[in-house]
Amino acid sequence: MAKELTDLTTIDLFNEEKRPGRPKTNPHPRNVQIKLNKRNQVKRDKTKGLKRVEFKIHHSLFEQLEELAKTKDISRSELIESLLIESLAHKTNLIEV
Repeated sequence: MAKELTDLTTIDLFNEEKRPGRPKTNPHPRNVQIKLNKRNQVKRDKTKGLKRVEFKIHHSLFEQLEELAKTKDISRSELIESLLIESLAHKTNLIEV
């Protein structure tokens, strides 16, 4: 029997042949892996005392935040958090006066 390049059903003929890509190391399909990873990320964040907040902003504001975060060499999330802290501190100072 001749070895046909398109024949992948006879595995014993292709033992030496390496298949492209990474070998499969996780028994779960990709969509299940994503759900598990997200669940684990939420658990890690919860133990760190973090809470997820999601909101929509205009594209131009997003670009400004992205640019400012790059100039300060911090993540966009860290920038937004610092701006919120600064704004809340300013508001409490106005109330106390």
